[in-house]
Amino acid sequence: MAGHTDNDIVISAPLDLIWDMTNDVDNWTDLFSEYASVEILAREGAKITFRLTMHPDKDGKIWSWVSEREADRETRTVWAKRVETGPFAHMHIRWEYHEVPDGVRMRWVQDFAMKPTAPVDDAWMTDNINRNSRVQMELIRDKIQQRARELGSAPTVRTW
Repeated sequence: MAGHTDNDIVISAPLDLIWDMTNDVDNWTDLFSEYASVEILAREGAKITFRLTMHPDKDGKIWSWVSEREADRETRTVWAKRVETGPFAHMHIRWEYHEVPDGVRMRWVQDFAMKPTAPVDDAWMTDNINRNSRVQMELIRDKIQQRARELGSAPTVRTW
C-alpha cells in the first residue's frame, strides 16, 4: 500500500500574490508554522534544492530533509520530491493553483510510501499529512489574505 493525500483551500487574493508568497521558499519559515529553518542548497533555472528543518516534535526530535522543487508559472503547477527521503521510500508532491470565483484554489497532492523500517506506516502518515495540511493551508490562507488586505488587493477573477 502507498500513501496518497489530496488537500485544497481557496485563498481570496490575487493569483500573483499567492504564487509569489507560496513559492518563496527562502521565506517559508514565515509562511509555515512547522519549519524552523530553510537552507537553499542550489538553484538551477526554475528548480531549487533546499534543506527544511522542522521545530522539535513532542519528543524533542528534530526532523530535517533535502527536497527539490520546480515551479512552472505558466501551468500554475509545482512538482517537488524529497531527495533525502528519511523514513519515506519516496515522497512526491504536486501543488496546483486554479482560479475560482472567490480567489484561487491551492491544491496539494502527495504520493508517498513509508520504508519498512519507518516508525509509522502509510495509513498513519496519510492521516498525519491530511491533518497537518489543513492546519498549514489555513495558516497560509490567513497570512496571504492579510497581505492582500495590506496591499489593497482583491482577487483577479477571469470570466470566460
